[in-house]
Amino acid sequence: MATLISIPKLGMNMEEAVLVRWLVPEGAPVTSGQPILEIETDKATVEVEAPGNGILGRIVRQEGETVPINTVVAVVVEPGEDVPTHIPDLAV
Repeated sequence: MATLISIPKLGMNMEEAVLVRWLVPEGAPVTSGQPILEIETDKATVEVEAPGNGILGRIVRQEGETVPINTVVAVVVEPGEDVPTHIPDLAV
């Protein structure tokens, strides 16, 4: 089952983050807890980790973009699973 990766809220006043760089390319395998993305907030640069094992099936947002918290930035799928054609803007 596809897993959405979104920008986490890291502080009470955090509203958005800048995608600094992808650490894993689209189509590459990922493991739970592996850093896959660096984001920059108004206070720090932090790594976002893969939520589980799978394949980074699609990168939805690109480096340099500023995105609100909870915005979906990528999708992790299981090996052999199709990447969803519709990806919501926000994680539920």
